[in-house]
Amino acid sequence: MDRADIVVLGTFVADLAFKAERLPVIGETLLGRGFAMGPGGKGSNQVIAAARAGARSAMITRVGQDAFGEMARQTWSGDGVNTSHVLIDETAPTGAAFIFVSSETGDNAIIIESGAAANLSAADVRAAAQLISGAKVFVTQFEQPIEAAIEGLRLARSHGVTTILNPAPALPVEASIYAHCDYVTPNETEAATLTGIDTTTEEGAVRAAARLVELGAANALITLGSKGALLHGAAGTHFVPAFRVAKVVDTTGAGDAFNGGFAVAIAEGRPPLEAIRFGSALAALSVQKPGTAPSMPTRAEIDAFLRAKG
Repeated sequence: MDRADIVVLGTFVADLAFKAERLPVIGETLLGRGFAMGPGGKGSNQVIAAARAGARSAMITRVGQDAFGEMARQTWSGDGVNTSHVLIDETAPTGAAFIFVSSETGDNAIIIESGAAANLSAADVRAAAQLISGAKVFVTQFEQPIEAAIEGLRLARSHGVTTILNPAPALPVEASIYAHCDYVTPNETEAATLTGIDTTTEEGAVRAAARLVELGAANALITLGSKGALLHGAAGTHFVPAFRVAKVVDTTGAGDAFNGGFAVAIAEGRPPLEAIRFGSALAALSVQKPGTAPSMPTRAEIDAFLRAKG
C-alpha cells in the first residue's frame, strides 16, 4: 500500500569507510587501520533510522542498475521501508561516499558523490504526491538537487504535512525555501555556513537560529554535538543537553539518527522538546557502533536507553 507516516526524499550511497590515524596529505599514502563497506546516504540513513524506531517509512530517490543499487534495495527491504517511489536510473551509477574515520577520536570527514540521485527532479517528486500527502512528516536534505527538495517541501506543506529540512551539505540557497519548513535542522557548522554567524558560542548559536527563523522557517533546530541541541521558534528558545556515552566509536550518521528519531517522535505527536530528546537518544546509541545505517538502533533499544536515563 502506498502509505507511510514518514516520507524521506534523499540519496542512497554506498559508504566506503576507511579508518586511520589521520587523513593523508596530497601525494602521501597511509596504511589504514580498518575498512568497511555498507549502506549510507543521508536520506537513506534517515529513513532507516525512522523505520527501526517504529514508523511506517518510505523513500523517494533514484539508484543505478548496479551492485550498489542492489545493496540499497536489500537494505530497505530488510527494514520494511516502502520503496514504491525508488526509481531505477539507467543513465547513472548509484552514489558512493568516501568516509575517513579517525582511529583516535571516531570523528569523520566525508566526500559524497550522489550518482543517480543527482538526477532526481521536481517531476519525480510530484509523481509521489499521493504518498507525500498521506504522510505525517516529510524529510529532505541537500544531497539531491535543491529543486526536488523545494518541490517536496512545498507539496508536503500544502497538504498539512510537517516538514523537516536537514540542510546538509550546507549550500547557498534562495531564502524562499525556508517558508516551506516547519523545522530546519542544521548542525552548528552548517548553521554558520547558511547564516554567516559564528556558532561556536551559545549566543552565536541563538543568533544563527534566530536568523533562520527570520528567513522564514517556523523553527530552527541546531544540533551542537556533545553540547546537545538548540530549538528556537514560536515556543521560545530552549537548549536540550546531549546524552553522555561511555565510548564514541564512530560519529558518522549521528545527525541522520537524530533527524530520523526526531521525525518519528513528531509523527507520534510528541511535543518538540520531547522529540529532541528522542532524537538525541538515537544519536547517542548510533555513535557507539561503527557505520551509518548499520548503527541505527531499534525501538526496543531506544526505549530501554530512555528508561535507563530516567
